[in-house]
Amino acid sequence: MTYEKGAGTAEDDGRAGPDAERHGSGDTTPGRGSASPGSGPGDAHPDSGDGPGGEEAGASERELLPIATGGQTRAAVGALLRRHRLAAVGAVTVLVVGTAIGLLTAPLLGRIVDLVVERRGAGSLVLPMVLLLVVAVARGIATAVGTSLVARLGETVLAGLRERFVERALHLPLERVEKAGSGDLTSRVTGDVALMAKAVRQALPEFGTAALTIVLTLVGLAVLDWRFLLAVLVVVPIHVLTVRWYLPRSTPVYAAHRVAAGALQHQLLDSVGGVRTVRAFRLNAVHTRELEQRSQESVDIAVRGIRLVSGFFSRLNIAEYVGLAAVLATGFVLVEDGAVSIGTATAAALYFHSLFNPVNAALFLIDEAQSAGASLARLVGVTELPDEREARHGRAAARPDDGSIRVSALGHAYAPGHPVLHDVDLEIRSGERVALVGASGAGKTTLAKLIAGVHRPDSGTVALGGVDARDLGPEGVRRTVTLISQEVHVFAGPLAEDLRLARPGATDGELRAALDRVGALEWADALPDGTATTVGEGGHRLTVTQAQQVALARLVLADPPIAILDEATADAGSAGARVLETAATRALEGRTGVLVAHRLPQAATADRVVVLDDGRIVETGTHEELVAAGGRYATLWSAWSDSRTPTPTGDGASGRGSLEDGGPRGDHVPQATAKT
Repeated sequence: MTYEKGAGTAEDDGRAGPDAERHGSGDTTPGRGSASPGSGPGDAHPDSGDGPGGEEAGASERELLPIATGGQTRAAVGALLRRHRLAAVGAVTVLVVGTAIGLLTAPLLGRIVDLVVERRGAGSLVLPMVLLLVVAVARGIATAVGTSLVARLGETVLAGLRERFVERALHLPLERVEKAGSGDLTSRVTGDVALMAKAVRQALPEFGTAALTIVLTLVGLAVLDWRFLLAVLVVVPIHVLTVRWYLPRSTPVYAAHRVAAGALQHQLLDSVGGVRTVRAFRLNAVHTRELEQRSQESVDIAVRGIRLVSGFFSRLNIAEYVGLAAVLATGFVLVEDGAVSIGTATAAALYFHSLFNPVNAALFLIDEAQSAGASLARLVGVTELPDEREARHGRAAARPDDGSIRVSALGHAYAPGHPVLHDVDLEIRSGERVALVGASGAGKTTLAKLIAGVHRPDSGTVALGGVDARDLGPEGVRRTVTLISQEVHVFAGPLAEDLRLARPGATDGELRAALDRVGALEWADALPDGTATTVGEGGHRLTVTQAQQVALARLVLADPPIAILDEATADAGSAGARVLETAATRALEGRTGVLVAHRLPQAATADRVVVLDDGRIVETGTHEELVAAGGRYATLWSAWSDSRTPTPTGDGASGRGSLEDGGPRGDHVPQATAKT
């Protein structure tokens, strides 16, 4: 099933994915009948018939995508690291060597102190000074190489995790994505990935170096004299108490901040993506208030985190003073007793002083680790979601016999207690073209989505080609049904590659044949480089009509037995709509077609018209039969027929009937205002 819209159709929330190009004259009008652009998928749905104001349903009703537990996160990272054992061992080895070489600095300085105390002369200082220089150079080289290897290892592991995340996210059921809201998924793939990348490039190498320095420095203190090690260990309780105070408070703060950031991004996408409807319903103040509220929540949580960090480092400073005092006192006693030399005591003090930065860095990186850990858990939470394709592995894939559709006792609700469809029964013969009509909220788009497998019905069944959709599985349904809405994606790149999204192995001849079938070959050949021309962001911008023809050409290439067109010609204008209607008719040849019709002429050309009202099928028959029956469809048709007036250009399209508002609609009326 080829989707021409990210997470919904024309009657959904009207948002395209953040990386997809929206075509047209800047029209970002949300889907018809939308309660408001502020209402997320978990809020009032357009097919529920709710009016403006549904935006207050808010993010509290969203079902966020899962967040992995600590055990799941460690297991996922461990599995990725095991694939790169050699690189991990090499990086750690180089870091250990570099850190060990660096620890020779303190004993060499201690030796210089002893030579000065013993008045050995300036000549005796030449060798230790040369050794200090060699140690500095060797340490610098080893540290640089080790840090680079650790960063490379981290980037490789992160790339594997990111690829798995994207792969799993692309195969999530759209219903699951809609329930979570657009902001949850996009914040994970943008903000969380950015945090992880920063941690891998900076925090991970620094933490590795700091941890090795701490361990080897403690070993060096024990070698000088075991009593110096005991003196240093005095600060351990302070560090432990500091960490125990900090972690329980910081972990929920960082997790809450990531959620708040996702909610803010979700609101931004809703408000900016649906700006035309926001203005049409005069919801500017409401959406501004929502943005301010969610921004303030994010800021408040961030301030709490800053306060925690300040308290954290004030406690670490106390530990430094206590530890240095203990080492100096121990050195004084040991030198007084003759147990060690002044140079050895000096080396011990330098060792402890050299611990300041790595200890603070390691503990400070706990702060970043908490934030990165929260982001990592959010990424792993998605990668660990069960893949329905894997769940069906080993089972014989059922195949549809033809392009027929049978819907039995179908019921669905977006919110408990508010059903959108009620016991719908519908049978569509293979090769038949059926138009679904009805006012906004009647349930036509929901029915189309259930047939296409975007949503799962709460009750009843959908059979495609005589096979239950549940037996076909998600992949089988996608191969059987193609859904095209008015919102299409034209990805940045050559036009030929954009078309091959539907059939990766298509030849140039097959691409040209598909374009010719939908009437697009002429303008495609007129492009600067033909089908090799870069289109989309940064390339040649296609018109609304051309973009929709690309979508229809993909339909021809995918060649599914069933195609669903949801307002696929609505935004092209009068002349463009005629071109697209011809293209759609040719694209549907040889396959079953379901048209979610928003214009009466579309319905009139179908083999059969199905009229929905309040989630139920109230009429079905041919255009002529329904007009003669004098029911709801006849009333709509009569209103449209009476309203037709010739336009100055004589195209006769002005005043075409809109089933969204139950009557005629003039082309001059803005869509966001007309379709309420």
